[in-house]
Amino acid sequence: MMGKLDIVSLVIVAATVIFVLRISHVKNKVVQKVLDWFPAILFAYVIPALFTHSFGLDLSQGTIHSLSMYLVIPIALLSVMSALSFKQLAMVGIKPIILFVAGSALIAILPVLLVNWYGTVDAQSWELFMEDSYWKGLAPIVGGWIGGSTSQLILKELAQTPENLFLSVLVLDNILVNIWTFLMFQFIKKGEKLSLVFKIKDELPESLEVNERNHTKALKPIFVGIIFLGFTGITYVLDLSFLNLVIVLSILGLILGNFVSNWNTRFSLQLGAVAIVLVMAILGLRLDFNNLSLPWTFINLVIVWLFLHFIGMVLVAKLLGINLIWVPIASMANLGGISTAPAVTAAYRKDLMPHAVLLAILSMVTGTAWGLLTIYLFQLV
Repeated sequence: MMGKLDIVSLVIVAATVIFVLRISHVKNKVVQKVLDWFPAILFAYVIPALFTHSFGLDLSQGTIHSLSMYLVIPIALLSVMSALSFKQLAMVGIKPIILFVAGSALIAILPVLLVNWYGTVDAQSWELFMEDSYWKGLAPIVGGWIGGSTSQLILKELAQTPENLFLSVLVLDNILVNIWTFLMFQFIKKGEKLSLVFKIKDELPESLEVNERNHTKALKPIFVGIIFLGFTGITYVLDLSFLNLVIVLSILGLILGNFVSNWNTRFSLQLGAVAIVLVMAILGLRLDFNNLSLPWTFINLVIVWLFLHFIGMVLVAKLLGINLIWVPIASMANLGGISTAPAVTAAYRKDLMPHAVLLAILSMVTGTAWGLLTIYLFQLV
């Protein structure tokens, strides 16, 4: 039976989700500028915390957190994973995919190498990241950069990132990604000229198209929901560990998206977006604003990490002999995701947008796996 605090938690979360979903569609220029720097998904995390902080409530425990772990997160994961179409992905071409994967690998491996390097230069850096466990803030960044909010949330749980560190990381991540998006807008316009400087003669195709599925014949949303609930219920009964739960649901999502001919990808992504906001709002109930900060060493490492990722991608592009305009496209598919990757691409050529979208979807479905690699490497250290 639900207690008073459970009801309060539900009301706060419901109000937050409604606010976030509505503000995302407001056309006001001032609101849009605010959302450019403080995205709606961050409101989902902060608003519940403001309620609990203002009224002195402790809502860190309760039924709603179990529902998030065993119902909402699995549905979000199934939704995102079922959005990837292998047939459409094949249209991108092998070289852009290799470049994209190289960018993902650099994001996953560089933090471990940098922590080791910083540790050899300064013993206090090693103590900060390893003994004080600040490396647990780097794992969600890997998930956020490559996989987006879903992977970020899953890796937060797997790395057991403290709530205060997680919010600080979210704020830093948002600032850096916005700055990076601006830089990539500038780089893509000069991509072909820079290709000539690097003596790369790769020519882009004349026209690119993605054949979308016929949404008029797509599976009805109610059946998609029933399938998701069915798989979620089965995994709950099996009592899997969280890691095994992620692996099993990821595989099931891929099967649904690629072997169910009339799968409703559009609804699946919409449902996933709502589920992610819901998870963030529930997490916000546990947030304590006290001691919210990041050491400069942490911030410095993340900035160096970001630029080394880009330099590495340029070098890979040179080795592959691929046009350098694919570097900002692949980088934004990794860091920016489904919205910013095509936006940056459109600044150069709108007909390349479908490829940017497909790379961004590939990013969404692989982010958790890359983050697991990062966690594994840190645990080896």
